[in-house]
This record gives sequence, structure tokens and C-alpha cells, in this order.
Amino acid sequence: MSRKNILIVEDEIVVRSSLKKFLEKNNYKVYEADSVKEAMNQDLSRFCLIITDLKLPGPPGTDIISLAPNTPVLVMSSYPNMKSAVNTMKLGAADYLAMPIDYEDLLNCIHELTKNPNEEATVANMLGTCDAMVELFSRIHKVAPTDSTVLIVGESGTGKELVAKAIHNESTQSSRTMALLNCATIPQSLIESELFGHEKGAFTGATKVHVGLVEAADGNTLFLDEIGELTLEAQARLLRVLQEGEVRRIGSVKTKRVSIRLIAATHRDLQSLVEQKQFREDLYYRLNVFKLSLPPLRDRQGDLMLIADHVLERAAKKFKKPGLAFTEECRDLISQFRWPGNIRELENAIERGAILCEGCVLTPDSLALEPSKAEQSGADTAIIDGNVSLEDYFLKFVLQHQDQMTETELALKLGISRKSLWQKRQKLDIPRKNPRRR
Repeated sequence: MSRKNILIVEDEIVVRSSLKKFLEKNNYKVYEADSVKEAMNQDLSRFCLIITDLKLPGPPGTDIISLAPNTPVLVMSSYPNMKSAVNTMKLGAADYLAMPIDYEDLLNCIHELTKNPNEEATVANMLGTCDAMVELFSRIHKVAPTDSTVLIVGESGTGKELVAKAIHNESTQSSRTMALLNCATIPQSLIESELFGHEKGAFTGATKVHVGLVEAADGNTLFLDEIGELTLEAQARLLRVLQEGEVRRIGSVKTKRVSIRLIAATHRDLQSLVEQKQFREDLYYRLNVFKLSLPPLRDRQGDLMLIADHVLERAAKKFKKPGLAFTEECRDLISQFRWPGNIRELENAIERGAILCEGCVLTPDSLALEPSKAEQSGADTAIIDGNVSLEDYFLKFVLQHQDQMTETELALKLGISRKSLWQKRQKLDIPRKNPRRR
């Protein structure tokens, strides 16, 4: 659901157009339907609000309330009375307004109905309404004002750097730019110099004094991403910084007092690394003061389309393609895909789709997703276990499942693109009969 998508269900074109023009001026994206039946052709879960007239051709506007149980419905009536209002609210309407509409009242009502119920727990530049993310936002707000060391764990692409920036932006050091280093991007031979600095002549190539990142971050926040990649020697030096508040450059006999707020992140299991003697146990306990865990995108189904719609809106602005939208099949694919690369992979796929799409509509083919081995649902196993050819298996699988699956689902199960599925249908002469749509 996007918090900017609104559906207007109104049979009078003049009223509908006037409402649409007003809402678009206030930065909402408006969709239209002239009846409940036409509105049912839309994915109602994508809207933050539905505005409907009470009296419509066919079923009354209140019928849409039960069709969109998780979306607030604002009902308008040209013939308002107390009985009508009470009955409408009993059916579950979020609000009831008399026509002609007072636009200022309407806008206030929309703001009230569409505001995030967890707004107090949200974090800038991060989206999420699932329980895990709401809890994460709450914990960020609690730890940010302190000077405690924070350890952020989560798979690659889940947004660990965004969490670190959110903590810094709410900290007492927020007036300064956060110092950061991805430990995986620095060669092991240079990591100690990069972090702790060196004196001139400390080693071959050290032609001048170098101030390390720890020293430069004195009085500031230091974010070390992929801290699990640090060498044991660098870990020992970092431990001294955390324990004693001192840093010593390579080749120097002097130490310098420093005060840093350390935020560390990793996609690796540090406890396992400790057991394998690849990570210092004492450093692990120093880091693990306040732990924040980011859930993978596959465990955030309720947030998936919220994030996808936001990314698409951003891509539309970036590439100057206003009005970009997903087809229903594309939305199905996004919802079903496991996203092993998490939010980073989702962003890349949507940006690629925005570039490749013809017109304003993104199709499954434009996303060009490649299912991982883990996502191919046993189709490959069946081919390996059975003594049949790939073409025989393809033919049998499609004929068995095409009446129950969309083309997107078939392609995903077979581990191929929709374009490849279409090409194989042509080659094997398997017509597509009455494709099932959602």
C-alpha cells in the first residue's frame, strides 16, 4: 500500500474530476472507478484511502467496505441524514461527509485517515509497518540519544547503513557527518593503517603521517560496516579503543585519547566466528552492548508492496517518467519472489524495469528477475530424479498447472522468465488457454 494512492468511486464525471484535480494538487496519486463493480478490477490493498459516493449504479458504495477490509473508506452522500450516517458507520466506514464537499474539511479528514498509526515509531528514510520494523524503529529512538555501542545484524541489502545513519541523526553528534568505513572494501594489509593511522616511515610506502579514521572521528560517531571482515590484529587495536579510549598510530610509541560512539554492522554470525577463532570473544562482547536485528525482505510481506511503490515513485522522478505503474502480474511476481538480495535487489530490479519499460507500465519481463536455485520449488529436482527430458517435463508441468497458475507463477516455478515461457509454448505448440488472472 502506498500512502499517496487514493481511489475515487463516483459515477458523476464532474464530481469525480473535481475531486481528482484537487487531490492531485495535494500530491496524491488518484485512481478512478464509476461503480463498485469497476472498482473490483483494482487491487484495493494498494490504496491508502477509498472515497466513494453512497449511491452508485449497481451495488451501493458501502459494499466496497467489506471488499477492502484493511483500507479506510470515506463515504460521501448527496442526501445526508442522521439515519444514513449511522447506518454507514455501522457498516465500517471510516467517515461520512455531506456533499457538496468542503475541500478543506476533506483534506483534514484524509490526513487523519491516512497517517501512519505507528508514526511515532517511524524513522526517516526507512519504510515499514510490520511488527519487526515497528519494534526496530522504537529501539532506534531509545538507543540513539545514548553513547552506547550498537551492533546491527542482518542480511546484505536489508538497510544496515540506513539504521546507522538514523541512530547518528538522533544522537548528540548529529551536527557532524558520521564517519564510516566498509571493512570489506579495504585490503587486510591496509585496514589497520586506515583505521588507526601511521607515522612516517612506519612501513615501506609510509612517506608521510596518516591520521586514522578512529582518531579523525574523535567526538563523533564511527560506523564500521562488515566488521566481521577485520583481521585479528585490527580487532585487538579496536578493543583497546573501546576499553581504554586510546588509539596509537602504527610506528608510534604515543597514544592519544579519543571518544567515539561506535556503531558496527555485519551480515555474518559473529558468535560462530568466535567459536571458529576468527573473531575475538572479548571484542564481540564489547560490540554486543545493544543489538539491532533487521528482518530480511521475504519476512516483511506486509511491507513489500509499500516499499516497491515508493521505489517506483522515486524511479519515475529520477527518469522523468511520470505515472509509472506495475501491472497486476508484475505485482504478483514482486509479492511471490523471495528477494535474496533484499531491498537492494528490489530497488535495482525496479530501477531496471523503469528504464526498460515501454510507456508507463512495468511488466514482469521488464524486471528481468532471475530466481535463485532455492526458489525453483523442486522443479529442477523432479527433472533430475525423473528419467525424462527437459522438454517432456516442461510440457507435462505446464499442462498440469496452467489452469491453476498465472503465467508469472508458471515461469517462477520453472525458474525461467515469462518471455522464455512464451517462446517454449510457441516451440512446443502449447496454446495459452483462458489465462488465469488475479
